[in-house]
Amino acid sequence: MRMKRVAPIENDAEQGEDGPDGPAGHSPLAGLYDIARACDHPGPAMSWRHFSASVRSGSGGERAEAWAACDSGPINSRPINGGPINGGPINDRSINDGHVDGGEVDGSQVGGDQVGGDQVVGGYVLHFPQDDNTHLALLRLMTHPGRRREGIGGALLDHAIGRARDEGRRVLIAEAPSDGPGTPFAKARGFSPASTETRLVLDLRTADWSGLELLRARAVRHATDYSLERWAGPTPDDLLGDMARLAEGMNDEPLGDLAMEDQRWTADRVRAREEMLTRAGQRTYTMIARCTAGGEPAGFTQLVVDAERPEGWARQGATTVLAPHRGRRLGLVLKLANITWFRACEPSVERVITWNSVANPHMLAINEAMGFEVFDTWHQWQLDI
Repeated sequence: MRMKRVAPIENDAEQGEDGPDGPAGHSPLAGLYDIARACDHPGPAMSWRHFSASVRSGSGGERAEAWAACDSGPINSRPINGGPINGGPINDRSINDGHVDGGEVDGSQVGGDQVGGDQVVGGYVLHFPQDDNTHLALLRLMTHPGRRREGIGGALLDHAIGRARDEGRRVLIAEAPSDGPGTPFAKARGFSPASTETRLVLDLRTADWSGLELLRARAVRHATDYSLERWAGPTPDDLLGDMARLAEGMNDEPLGDLAMEDQRWTADRVRAREEMLTRAGQRTYTMIARCTAGGEPAGFTQLVVDAERPEGWARQGATTVLAPHRGRRLGLVLKLANITWFRACEPSVERVITWNSVANPHMLAINEAMGFEVFDTWHQWQLDI
């Protein structure tokens, strides 16, 4: 088995020639995409554009790199069921904005469409935070379902640990569905469970919209000192500072035992994340609340849809209310207003999926009040390296 560092598509124009279901040619990156799709759990599927952008670049203040494991062995027919670590769908939290460069391993330079005749049997993506949390690396590792239990996952993890150490990182964090092979794999390799999240889904086709409107009307009575503003796509230039301030409100999100520091947000970092989302073919719908007395931003929420491959799904992104403005049901007001607007703008979307920390009962109560139902459970695993 040979490890090959994934080279990026050279420019966005080249990416534009590819379809939502895959690249125009063959490459280690294309092989990783095939495995990622094979490993996906139920839920929104990733378009090729989304996957390739998340692998070769990312959201404010992170650098990404990817490696593929290749050999000439046969691909066996085995059940497809995620893993070993984070073999399920990449979500919007995984989009970063570093750069992937061509690498040379075992004397083999990799780039463009050449795979050297070998098949991609697994691989991983590492995200290295640059502006904060520089002690850790975020890992997504996957093995072809037909090549499991051959030691490929273990070899990939060893290689990833080596790369993380080379970058001066001391902690590795990965995700895995609770019912997938990633959970026993993580336990066997010494990872500790650090946080648990549930994915919840709201079916827009069967939602009680009259009931939701009544819920919104009741919630608004507690938030009469606030106005709402909204926009589709990138944040207007004059609101970037407000969005940076609001993004830092996410630092209050419960993280369990994850060894993560607060993230520092600036207007430039907000814009970098949005540029990444655009490259990934993601369309955003943002709603903010503003205090009418002082004019300061109080909270925000965001919905995201894959413009190339929506397949009836949208993703609920971040929602937060800054501490001085809590207790006024602003979170519920924001989410209800945004999803109502979103539904009018994206009538083909049938379901919205969201992530909710089990340590955040307040947000869970908001989601349940809106009609979200539990879809599955994921664990975040942590390893000191």
